[in-house]
Amino acid sequence: MIPWLGMSVTSRRVLLVIFALLAGMAALLAALLPGAIEAGMNRVRPHELPAVGAVARDLHTSVPVADLHADSLLWTRDLLERASRGHLDVPRMIEGGMALQVFTAATVAPMGQNYEGNERGLDPLTALVVVQRWPLRTWLSPMERAMYQAEKLADLERRAGGRFRLIRNRGDLQGLLAERAGGESVVGGIFGIEGGHALEGDLSNLERLDAAGLRVVGLTHFFDNRLGGSLHGMSRDGLTDFGRRVVVEAVRRGMIVDVAHASPAMVREVLAISDRPVILSHGGFRGACDTARNLDDDLMREIAAHGGLVGVGFWDGAVCDITPEGVVRSLRYGIDLMGVDHVALGSDWDGGTEVSFDAGELPALTQAMLDAGFSAEEIRKVLGGNAVRFLLENLP
Repeated sequence: MIPWLGMSVTSRRVLLVIFALLAGMAALLAALLPGAIEAGMNRVRPHELPAVGAVARDLHTSVPVADLHADSLLWTRDLLERASRGHLDVPRMIEGGMALQVFTAATVAPMGQNYEGNERGLDPLTALVVVQRWPLRTWLSPMERAMYQAEKLADLERRAGGRFRLIRNRGDLQGLLAERAGGESVVGGIFGIEGGHALEGDLSNLERLDAAGLRVVGLTHFFDNRLGGSLHGMSRDGLTDFGRRVVVEAVRRGMIVDVAHASPAMVREVLAISDRPVILSHGGFRGACDTARNLDDDLMREIAAHGGLVGVGFWDGAVCDITPEGVVRSLRYGIDLMGVDHVALGSDWDGGTEVSFDAGELPALTQAMLDAGFSAEEIRKVLGGNAVRFLLENLP
């Protein structure tokens, strides 16, 4: 006999109620858990920012403010809506006077994410992907995770009603700047990957990502991969044969190579085989903040001598002191070390970091630069002038 058929009507009703309650609890958990996870990882420290004066506001609005790294595509939030969690969305970009953000797709991470050294091990992003109900194709494939985040960015443009533009080439960027000069409240995004894990060892995947809009190619992340050694890996190796092929092909396609998280040996090999400048999209200077996350001063000078650009981060591993004043001290150190033309912003917003100001509060950084004695020219270059110039020179 089937147990259900042998039950009384009352027992069946009780069982149905239990099933309904369990289903409801599962649905509620699925709805609330992703937000709770992000709220615990992308934090804004409770703070009181200094008042932003008229001079700082005028200076801030005179610049196409740009940032070289955010991981906002990793989360379930609709970036067209202003959120109460996380660090960045389109409304906060507009509120903070931003023109451009590089959105970078993280695809694999180790459990610890230690700066000193990581084996690959278990991948916590797999659990995040499943909890956030990403498509099944993304559950076990770094490549599909990158493609899904590219699709999210393209969908953002389709739904934005003119508030957001996906930037694929110089013409797109020139058009965005022209719209903003005409008074339009529009912002732009550039698609990148954080680590060549997304290629899955297959160079043809670079072509597929190129078609999806990939313009910034990060080579490694928190552990060694098929391209070579990570700054936080175990080998400290340079590029592999596959890594060299990726760099050459990325350069041929007009992509920008990003050496954030790369081992010193990898950085030097990239500089040796590429005649195009690179970016270090998010990081800091060892001389200003002595952590294993940052490169030493000599290597930073080599990046600058190659025409490169360094995005200074807003979290403790990059600048040690995450207040606007602390970020400004690292910006000043970088200017004195490399020259003002090689320093930019590289927040690492929404990258599992704690910061003291979000995208909507970015004018506070301009005020802090003014208070620290930065010239108007220095502020304009660091806020976005350098990044926009670099992109206009190096995008396809």
